[in-house]
Amino acid sequence: MPDAKPVRKPEALLSAPSAPALGPVTRRGALLGAVSAALAGFWRAGAAQEGAPPPAGAGPQWRHALSLMGQPKYGADFTHFDYVNPAAPKAGVVRFGSQGGFDSFNLAVAGVKGEVEDRLTLIYDQLMEPSLDEVNTEYGLIAEAARHAGDYSWASYRLRPEARWHDGRPVTVEDVIFSFESLKKLSPQYAAYWRDVTAVEKTGPREATFRFATTGNRELPQIVGQLPVLPKHWWEGTDASGRKRDIAATTLEPPLGSGPYRIKAFDAGRWCEYERVKDYWGEKLPIRVGMHNFDVVRVDYYRDITVLFEAFKADQFDFRTENVAKNWATGYDFPAVREKRVILEEFPQRSSGVMQAFVFNMRRPQFQDERVRRALNYAFDFEEVNRTLFFGQYKRIDSYFSGTELASSGLPHGLEKEILESVRDKVPASVFTEVYKNPVAGSQEAFRANLREAHRLLGEAGWVLKGRNLVNSKTGAPFVIEFLSFDPSFERYVLPYQNALKRLGMNVNLRVVDATQYQNRLRAFDFDAVTFLWPESLSPGNEQWNFWGSEAAKRPGSMNVAGISDPGVDALIGKVVYATTREELVAATRALDRVLLHHNYVVPQWTYNFQRTARWNRFGRPQTMPEYGAAAFPTIWWWDAALAAKTGGRR
Repeated sequence: MPDAKPVRKPEALLSAPSAPALGPVTRRGALLGAVSAALAGFWRAGAAQEGAPPPAGAGPQWRHALSLMGQPKYGADFTHFDYVNPAAPKAGVVRFGSQGGFDSFNLAVAGVKGEVEDRLTLIYDQLMEPSLDEVNTEYGLIAEAARHAGDYSWASYRLRPEARWHDGRPVTVEDVIFSFESLKKLSPQYAAYWRDVTAVEKTGPREATFRFATTGNRELPQIVGQLPVLPKHWWEGTDASGRKRDIAATTLEPPLGSGPYRIKAFDAGRWCEYERVKDYWGEKLPIRVGMHNFDVVRVDYYRDITVLFEAFKADQFDFRTENVAKNWATGYDFPAVREKRVILEEFPQRSSGVMQAFVFNMRRPQFQDERVRRALNYAFDFEEVNRTLFFGQYKRIDSYFSGTELASSGLPHGLEKEILESVRDKVPASVFTEVYKNPVAGSQEAFRANLREAHRLLGEAGWVLKGRNLVNSKTGAPFVIEFLSFDPSFERYVLPYQNALKRLGMNVNLRVVDATQYQNRLRAFDFDAVTFLWPESLSPGNEQWNFWGSEAAKRPGSMNVAGISDPGVDALIGKVVYATTREELVAATRALDRVLLHHNYVVPQWTYNFQRTARWNRFGRPQTMPEYGAAAFPTIWWWDAALAAKTGGRR
């Protein structure tokens, strides 16, 4: 399994095979002081605008953008984002390689039925889209404007009259309603994300209004704005053979879209090509200027990660995010790199926090005792793995919001302590008196001491050695762990861990299955242990229910793969979701982080604060890169004919 994998908050909802850490989402810093005052004014300004959607011309004003962090950077009259080249040429082909395959083009059942093609979102537009140089700010795309009640009980979106499907028909409010209802019904991820969105209705010729189950959930207008809009008339129509289409089924019929690309050709499970839509309705919108500059985007699929890497070196595809530390340290010593035909470059990850970990399924009885899970942490020698396998590139994760200002540290104080006091009867007493720390090894002496402590904890939890086997003192059942993965490289760091666990008397094995079987077992919670990654934004909210909430623990397909079901965690998620100021949000998130850590739900792994990339040198990019977009490839890049001529074709 790769060491690290990039993710972004909206993308995570489409589900991906678990993999290690990093990605475009959000970062720590001096935001608190500068932003909290602006936010307070922003929220106070909206507080008087409550109740049902008002008559036309009354109530909350329509806005071209929505922001959780004060006022949007770009005014209503902006012409393009600062980080794009508005004169970027539209030309060329960009090729990607991906591990796995696909058997569906239906976004609505992605990750539920079949494996969806990687870049299917290229064909769809959303109501609104984020900028990459602001934290949690969205600008209108299909929606030209949005407004919401001051108490966040509803939000409305006014559609652009020029928005069109690729068949020339207008995008309608009926399409918005159909999309929301279909995605919420068919996708566990969207169902969790929009759990507090109760209904959507047509409130004007081009106006869709979403009703919310509660008030005060400040994030709902923005996460509804992330709705990818699907064509109702196409999905309710018939295909070329006269068969009625089914939004609840997998399909390999290229769907109708409204976005900058359409599917050009494909070979199911092997490759897919997208062509740029030359008369794309949104091309001249300020949020689209300088973007989506390639005539063709191609994705080739490989079953084996080693073959995938060799294909890149053979110039079979153009751009690669490197997730394996060993490859980054030793794998790029080939002629094209030395000749500068392949460029290696790291881009800072300023927008992401992450928890990547060994996750033990608490639906299994052997993992339900917190002392057992802590013992499993003592048995993991991160320092040795980092030195011998990862070339010292990583740091150990010690927070569910690692790399952001939201990470807890020290002992709780101030507003965070007040929040924890309000749920004192529901959280571990240790959160008030102990600082969470991962065990540290790195030497034989330290590691042996850690194993002794692990053995002590297991004994307290009722596990004893019988001969060389660890068994339950009451039932005599052996302690069994099967690590599940879809990637053979997973073995590199699991085998040392496996050896340590065997020294404790556990029966441990590793099973590597194909990606489809892995996803099916993950969705059904049919595993003992996996490596999993939760991406975090600088403004956590409703996705936390899906990550850690009790309801999600029982819902197949959720991201609560650990099976966390705890009233204290639920209460703190609520305080995160309903925070009314930035200060309160940060404090509530730190409190949630602290409680998750003290329950020892997972064994944290490692992270890296840069996106490591390799590319064949045929592409240009803006001089100013977006602060929160990392490489942002290929969205704001373009084909550079002069560089391509120097780089040449495959040799």
